Amino acid sequence: MTQPNEDFAAATPPETKKRQRPVIAIDGPAGAGKSTLAAHLARRFGFLNLETGAMYRALALKAIENDYAFDEEAPLMHLAAHTRITLEPQLEGNRVLLDGMDVSRRIRETDVTSAASQVSVHPHLRAWMVEQQRALGEAGGVVMEGRDIGTAVFPDAEVKIFLDAAPEVRGNRRYRQADPRSHINLPTALQNSARQAPDAVTAEQQRLAEEAILRDLKERDYRDRHRAESPLQPAPDAIILDSTSMTLDQVLAKAEEIVRSHLKA
Repeated sequence: MTQPNEDFAAATPPETKKRQRPVIAIDGPAGAGKSTLAAHLARRFGFLNLETGAMYRALALKAIENDYAFDEEAPLMHLAAHTRITLEPQLEGNRVLLDGMDVSRRIRETDVTSAASQVSVHPHLRAWMVEQQRALGEAGGVVMEGRDIGTAVFPDAEVKIFLDAAPEVRGNRRYRQADPRSHINLPTALQNSARQAPDAVTAEQQRLAEEAILRDLKERDYRDRHRAESPLQPAPDAIILDSTSMTLDQVLAKAEEIVRSHLKA
């Protein structure tokens, strides 16, 4: 990552130019399944899968480790200027290196997820991240997923999908993805319970965990949709794919259909 430039407080869209290969932009709220969909489409069409949200998570992790406040933009910009974040695409997603250290698993934990949502609201920092993300995908042949790929990073993307689902459905999916024995994505109180009884999570603990995940998800939705810079919203020409009542296989098949129809055009 390079030295931030105060001159691009408002990131300007890249000049429209003919790419050798297309960009597939996948946007949507937390827990919608963007990472799963992006990895699938990248494999299916032979593209590179770039999870841009991992960049925010990595910076948020460094802010946590260095005891930085999430609501002060200037110190975060200074921190970013001395941070190296590398995405190494793998078959099942990205390997994320923070200053040379593999943090792929750590950045999925609850505290980092929450911090990333708070860090990402800052306009200057977000504009800088957009520049880094454009550089990663400017040659095309990539699937990029995040919150503002089709609206801010690549408004000229050849394919734009806005993946959505009801908050309750997304929250339930997040809970089912969490392994109580790993303590990942569980509230702190339940992490303690899981350590004491790693093989047993009571119905009450499950209810509390699901409620906490849903509450955090709704708070993150609010921040994402109401931030000043690049709020979460579908691009005017995006195809909205609501997966609330769909199986994973149905979502993947529909997304493939969308991509094929746009690439033919």
